[in-house]
Amino acid sequence: MSFTRRNALALGSAAIAVTLLPLRAFAASEKSMEAITAFADGATVAEGGIELTTPEIAENGNTVPVEFSAPGAKRVMLLADGNPSPGVATFNFGALADPSGSTRIRLAGTQNVIAIAEMADGSYTQVAKAVKVTIGGCGG
Repeated sequence: MSFTRRNALALGSAAIAVTLLPLRAFAASEKSMEAITAFADGATVAEGGIELTTPEIAENGNTVPVEFSAPGAKRVMLLADGNPSPGVATFNFGALADPSGSTRIRLAGTQNVIAIAEMADGSYTQVAKAVKVTIGGCGG
C-alpha cells in the first residue's frame, strides 16, 4: 500500500479532530459544574431523589420533551450539559405546590440532561439522563 499525500492529510485531520473532541466535552462539563456549584452555593450535591423523564433518542434537537418530579423540593434547575449555555430553566415552588414540571428544550447534540433540586431541608440532589440527538437543535 502506498501512502499518498491525500492519505497523510486525512490521517492528520482525523488525529486533530479526535484530539480536540474531548476538550470540547470537558469545557461543556466544566460550564455545567460551575452552574451546579452556583445553584447549590457550593454545597455537596447527592445523587437521586428526582424522577427525570427524557427520550432516549430525540429525532429533532429543537424540541426535546423533559419532565421531572422532585417530592420535597423548593426549586429545581434543568441543565443541558453539551449546550453552549447549559442552564435551561429553573422552577421555584411554594409550600403547597407539587414540585414537578415539564417543558421542551433545545439540545445542540447528544448530551446529558441534568436536574438539580434544592430540597426543603436545605440539601441538594441531582440526576442525569443521556439523550441521543440525531439532528442538532442549536444550528447543527
